[in-house]
Amino acid sequence: MGWHDMGSWGMGWGWLFLVLLVLGVAVLAVVLVRLLSGGERGEQRNPPPMRGGRALEVLDERYARGEIDSTEYDERRRRLEGSED
Repeated sequence: MGWHDMGSWGMGWGWLFLVLLVLGVAVLAVVLVRLLSGGERGEQRNPPPMRGGRALEVLDERYARGEIDSTEYDERRRRLEGSED
């Protein structure tokens, strides 16, 4: 029994190996390009949190809707920004 007794199975495994090899090389190339280019298109993965962040947005929305007056808005904004004078 030699390799020619395998029939079409031998050719099938050869093509499968070739496809897996090409896919592996392509994945490796993509990973290397991403690592060398600095990750996700130059964006920071975890940007530093803004001071006040979402709380300032909510405060601005409440002021715009008229739920709070300018005195309360100014006082709360100072507190959120961390400059309590």
